[in-house]
Amino acid sequence: MSARLAFDAVACARRGRMLFEQRSFALAAGDALLVTGANGAGKSSLIRIAAGLLTPVAGHVAVEGQRALLAEAAALDAERAVAAALGFWARLDARPAPDARVAAALDALDLTALADVPVRLLSTGQRRRVGLARVAASEADIWLLDEPANGLDTAAVARLEALIAVQRARGGIVLVATHQPLALAGAQEIRL
Repeated sequence: MSARLAFDAVACARRGRMLFEQRSFALAAGDALLVTGANGAGKSSLIRIAAGLLTPVAGHVAVEGQRALLAEAAALDAERAVAAALGFWARLDARPAPDARVAAALDALDLTALADVPVRLLSTGQRRRVGLARVAASEADIWLLDEPANGLDTAAVARLEALIAVQRARGGIVLVATHQPLALAGAQEIRL
C-alpha cells in the first residue's frame, strides 16, 4: 500500500472566523495523527479538508491513496439491515469481495449478531460501530475518523484501537479528530 497525506501551511476559516493557520504534517504508510482540541476549534474542519470536502483558505493538501471518512452522520440507509447497508457501500468501492470485507468488518467490531437488524433500531454506540465497519470494509488506504469513540463503551473503544492498529500495520494511514483519549502508539499529535 502506498499511502500519503500531507498538509503544508494549511489554514481554515469558517463563517468569517479563522480556526487554524500554518498547520503542516506529513503522514506515510503506517502513520497516525491524533488531532485534539476544544469543541469548535476546527477538528472536524481539518478532517473535512483532508477528505476533500472543504477547501483550505491557504496552504496545500497532498493525498495519495483512497480515503474513507467517518463523520458525525454514518450515511447508512436506516431502513436496510446492517449487512445490506454496509454491502451497498462496499460494492461501490473499487475493491474485490465486498461481502467478505463486510463480514470481516462486522466481526472486528462485534456486530455479526446485528447483521440482519435494521439500522434504525440500533443504539447510538451500535450505529457508531456500524459507521466504523463501513470505513473498515472499504479497505481504504487513508481513514479519516471524526470523533470515532463517541457513544462507544470501553470494550468498543478497545476494538476501535485494535482496528486502527491493524489498519496501520497493513500500511494504511489513520487521521483521528477526537476529544476523547485513544491509545494510538507512536501517533503524531496536533492540538487545535
